[in-house]
Amino acid sequence: MRFTLARQQFELTADDVRDRLVGCQPDSIHQYWVDVDGVRWPVKQVMAVATGLSKGDFQSQNCRRLLAKLGFTIGKGGSPLSVPAPKRQAERCRRQLPPWESQTADVVLVGCVKSKRSQGALAKDLYTSDYFAKMRAYAERMGRPWFILSAEHGLVTPEEWLEPYDCYLPDMSVEYRRSWGQRVAAQLSQTIGSLGGLVIDIHAGSTYVDSAEPALVALGAVVIDDRKGLSFGRRLSWYLQRGQTTEVSVGAVAEQLKDSLRAWSLPAFLATNGDGLRSAGMYSWWVDEMGADDLSRGLGHHIPAGLVYAGLAGATRSGGAASSNTLWGRIATMHLGTRHEFSTLRRTLGSILAETHGLVAIDEAELSRWMHAHLKVVAIPVADGDTLDQIETELLVALDPPLNLAKVAKTPLRARISALRKQYSSTDRIAEAPARE
Repeated sequence: MRFTLARQQFELTADDVRDRLVGCQPDSIHQYWVDVDGVRWPVKQVMAVATGLSKGDFQSQNCRRLLAKLGFTIGKGGSPLSVPAPKRQAERCRRQLPPWESQTADVVLVGCVKSKRSQGALAKDLYTSDYFAKMRAYAERMGRPWFILSAEHGLVTPEEWLEPYDCYLPDMSVEYRRSWGQRVAAQLSQTIGSLGGLVIDIHAGSTYVDSAEPALVALGAVVIDDRKGLSFGRRLSWYLQRGQTTEVSVGAVAEQLKDSLRAWSLPAFLATNGDGLRSAGMYSWWVDEMGADDLSRGLGHHIPAGLVYAGLAGATRSGGAASSNTLWGRIATMHLGTRHEFSTLRRTLGSILAETHGLVAIDEAELSRWMHAHLKVVAIPVADGDTLDQIETELLVALDPPLNLAKVAKTPLRARISALRKQYSSTDRIAEAPARE
């Protein structure tokens, strides 16, 4: 667990604490204690030994909160304590968290981004970048109170109505950022009550974290930032890995494939360099309004914006042999490659667009440009390759993506797609791009 204590950054596990206590003897317990493998220690002594700080550098309540997060039992006198949860504006349901989420914060703060809608919206919907969508999806999955850090307004609730604004914290003066951080801490305290001992997880750029952290710590909060120092691509991978499913069930995978908040723009997807994606799994492709219009004109059938294609990568082969295919290989190398012969999706899209633009064959370069301009992708790692083929079969029946041809019902639209594929994807044709001014 990463956290800030006494204005210093630390990273500790429960085993780190145990190791650093070796050779030490417990001091006398005056009030609060922590149980470490059957031995009770003063909480401040344990935290001082574990971090190397002086016991006068921090408060007991911060120690209790952090040690409880690490899984140790905290007590007072002769009885264990339950760690209080923060006050909330409205009580929210808590679900059973998967193992990687077991040490989560009490409050999640998500930084704003430059990309915004042109008109007012709820704060959670105002920001339009893929990165914000990933942070928002993570915060919502946590089931904790979460808020948005607005460079203009300070702390705002997800349901608060905001008009577009042009204020970016890294562009502001040092004094503005300092005052902004104090404002955020005051607003949070007013909203949820005392910050003493609360663990606050900030998902934002370094300027936002550095501006808010001192004021939050001054009010007794513990600030964590598990993405500190990561590149943009590695940050995206961090969210991808924590959004993957561990349940091999059609319902769980289907819900994730249908979740537009999980959809990556292709530049953002490629920026991950495959981190968290070099495994088997399922994926879905999404088209925007302009792209859907291009497809509709080529097909002579209406294609709505949204999920248009789904597939798998890495399913166990029919003879029982494991597949070496991965989500990264299938999407980045085949679907986003330069040869439609290696990708069912490229062949389908290329044929439709050739009809739309009056070509004699698939124009690979134009197809790639169009995909990057109009498509997004959801990728869901699934560990069990043995079940993927059956999952895909059931998913395609449930989702019925319009551009899939196998394992789905035969329709006039799909007959049209098959005809265009035969017409335009012959390998002995040379694409002739239309003249451009």
